[in-house]
Amino acid sequence: MEYFKTIDIQTNQKWIQENITIENLEKITETNFVIEEKGNDAFIGTLWGEFDLSYDKINGGVRFALTSCPNALAWTLTTGYPPERDKLIIHATINRTQKQQEFIDELHEFLDDWEKGLIEFYHNF
Repeated sequence: MEYFKTIDIQTNQKWIQENITIENLEKITETNFVIEEKGNDAFIGTLWGEFDLSYDKINGGVRFALTSCPNALAWTLTTGYPPERDKLIIHATINRTQKQQEFIDELHEFLDDWEKGLIEFYHNF
């Protein structure tokens, strides 16, 4: 399953890669907290429990992935590409074609938290 969220923030790849980092994770979201940093990666707490988190700089922004999550949740934060070249896009995926509605609602809550946090973080930067 995949989910998109368009955020009305005009930014660029450089800003995303320099500021949307594991070090700033707790400044951006309320639903994620770092338990232990592991170089570029981390062990974090989430809505669903504790997981290993990978962090990568990618073309257009960054990618996070819960590598020990049974749903293989991954999300990117990018700009400069469709569907909205001038906005910040969150694209999240899981490795399932169906999930219980409760999980889907929690995933939307997770994305809403990122949206709210990114807007505040960007405007307070």
